[in-house]
Amino acid sequence: MSDTVQLNTMQLDTIWHNGKQYRKGYTTGSCATAAAKVAALMVLRQQVIDHVSIVTPSGVTLRLNVEQPLIEGQQATAAIRKDGGDDVDATHGMLIFARVTLCDHGEIHLRGGEGVGTVTRKGVGLPVGSSAINRTPRQTIEAAVREAIGPLRGAEVEIFAPEGEERAKKTYNGRLGILGGISIIGTTGIVTPMSEESWKRSLAIELEMKRSAGAEKVILVPGNHGERFVREQLGLDGQLVVTMSNFVGYMLQEAVRLGFRHIMLVGHPGKLVKVAAGIFHTHSHIADGRMETLIAYLALMGASQELLLEVSHCDTTEAAMELIAEHGLQAVYDRIAERICERMREMLRFAVNPPCCDAIMFSFDNQILGTSRPLNDILEAMR
Repeated sequence: MSDTVQLNTMQLDTIWHNGKQYRKGYTTGSCATAAAKVAALMVLRQQVIDHVSIVTPSGVTLRLNVEQPLIEGQQATAAIRKDGGDDVDATHGMLIFARVTLCDHGEIHLRGGEGVGTVTRKGVGLPVGSSAINRTPRQTIEAAVREAIGPLRGAEVEIFAPEGEERAKKTYNGRLGILGGISIIGTTGIVTPMSEESWKRSLAIELEMKRSAGAEKVILVPGNHGERFVREQLGLDGQLVVTMSNFVGYMLQEAVRLGFRHIMLVGHPGKLVKVAAGIFHTHSHIADGRMETLIAYLALMGASQELLLEVSHCDTTEAAMELIAEHGLQAVYDRIAERICERMREMLRFAVNPPCCDAIMFSFDNQILGTSRPLNDILEAMR
């Protein structure tokens, strides 16, 4: 189905659980990028290619089998089979295709075709009416094609997945207003198996390593976006950051057990607002409460019933955030950040030496939304 996932020397960590090794895989975004790259190379060279290599956003090199290669004049098509490793999801094993047509206009135009969903509602970070190809895959696809065809040529690139519409019925896309197919996603390009206990343990090991190196402060983030925000927007040392995934409570307890003196949560409201409601495992299959929490704090600020009803009908936090901005009630995020810290302190109240707690929430466009205390005070304490 696919060639071996080749990890560079910085990525050779292994996830184990009950004596079993869990294999990593790669995302639909990596498949689309590889398919687009090889299709572009084939149409340029007028030669069928059986394997293709890409470097993912996380720096991992993948060498992948090419399936169903086809060249038709100035157009070529190729497919890569999705391999989720041991984290099998709805897209595992399906073919992701790219069709590349060379043009004279000098630009690269990317669109989704059959089996790639269409965005029908606000709140998923993509324009309504656009194909459900997320930002990072868009960038990697365009960069791979540009690298292949050079700086002067142009190309029309279509990503499609014949099984996509049927597979999407097993995902949350419909609830998010993404209709007609799957999403092309992935911020790192690599899928890490989410065996819960082994994944939690691997995260705790990173905490232990930092503490053994003398660190007394730690910044917990849900994922890669949070890590980049801390480093690029807050100007803090990336060595302070540890990924907590959905396991907020577990990681807080581990940080206290290890003796960290200052713990800060940094993330998008889509995750952190749940903590303000006392939800310390933020995966949607455990609990939600995002809209209810936003509504409660907006109501305390005197928001109109009309706004509260509108927020209650939102499917995503992003959609609710747009409404909040329209009504000028962004101060709600500071209150929620303060409440997050209160919840953290409540959870850790039996610790012998409870740590200092802070929280920062930011938007997908890297704007600070709310802080638990003045930002300068937080940054000074973390430096």
